[in-house]
Amino acid sequence: MLQSIACIAIPQMAPFEFGVICEVFGIDRADTGGPTFDFKVVAAEPGPVSTKLGFDIVVHEGLEFARHADLVAVPAALIDEPVDERVSAVIREAVERGAWVLSVCSGAFTLGHAGVLEGRRATTHWMYTDRMAKMFPGTDVDPDVLFVQDGKVVTGAGTAAGIDAALHIVRMELGAGAANNIARRMVVPPQRDGGQSQFIQSPVAECRSDSFAKITEWMIEHLDEDLTVDLLARKALMSPRTFARRFRAETGTTPNAWLNRQRLLRAQQLLEETSDTLEEIARETGFGAAAVMRHHFIKVLQTTPTAYRRLFGVRVAS
Repeated sequence: MLQSIACIAIPQMAPFEFGVICEVFGIDRADTGGPTFDFKVVAAEPGPVSTKLGFDIVVHEGLEFARHADLVAVPAALIDEPVDERVSAVIREAVERGAWVLSVCSGAFTLGHAGVLEGRRATTHWMYTDRMAKMFPGTDVDPDVLFVQDGKVVTGAGTAAGIDAALHIVRMELGAGAANNIARRMVVPPQRDGGQSQFIQSPVAECRSDSFAKITEWMIEHLDEDLTVDLLARKALMSPRTFARRFRAETGTTPNAWLNRQRLLRAQQLLEETSDTLEEIARETGFGAAAVMRHHFIKVLQTTPTAYRRLFGVRVAS
C-alpha cells in the first residue's frame, strides 16, 4: 500500500517539477474523499537547497525517512552535475527493497547516475532523450511517451508529464478513484493518452483544425456505430481518399487506428466504472464482440479486459 512518500530535494532542481511531486502527494485530500500520504521533503544536507530559478527551498529532513518510504521521488535537476552518493545509495536501496521510484523530467538522469536504469526502459524530456541514450547505453530510452514504468521504476517525460507519471503510481496502488480525485482537485486529466507503458503505447495527436475537431468529436459520440472511412468522408464532405490523407495529416494516424484508440479508452473507462459485461462494453464501444475487444486490449495494452477490470475496476466500485 502506498502510504509514505519521500521527495528528494536536489541542488539546482527545477521548482515546477519539484512542485508536481509536492502537489500530487503532499496535500491532504481527505475532505473530498481523496488519499492522504505521509509526505516529506528530504535532502542529503538539510537546510537551504538551491533551485534553477535562483531561490532556495529550506529542507528540514535528512535522507533517513527516504530509506523506508514506499515511494522515493526525484524532481528535475541539472543533468551534468554529479549526484551526491548518499542520494544515489537511497535510490538504489529503494529499488532493491521493492519500493516505487519516480523521476520527473531530467530527474531520470539522477536515476541513471544511481545505476537503477541499467537494462530498463525509461524516458525523459524529449530534448534530452538522445543525450540520455548516449550517457546510459544500457537503458532503452523511449522519446515518444509521457512516462514509462519498468518494474516499480517510473520515469516521467518533460515537466507536466510528471503529473501523469505520479497519478499513474497512485492509480496502480490505490485505484482509479484515488487518481481521479487528485486529478479533479488539480484540474488535470486523470489519464492522458500516451505514456503508460503497459497500458498506453503512444500519444494520439490532437487535431489542429476546427473542421477535424468537429468530426473527431462526432466520432467519439458514435463509437458504437460502424464508422467506415466512406461514412466519415461523406460527413466531412470529402472523398474517402482526401479524408484519409487529411485525417492522417491532422492527427498523425489513420482513421481506423484513431477510432480503435478511442474505443479502447472508452472501454477502459467502462471497465473501471461499471459492472457491464464484456459483451455489453464491446457493443457500446464499437468492438462488436468481447473477443474482438480482447484482441485489441492484448495488442495495444498488453493485458486483457478481465485483467484490467481486476486491477482497476473493483477498487473503483468499492
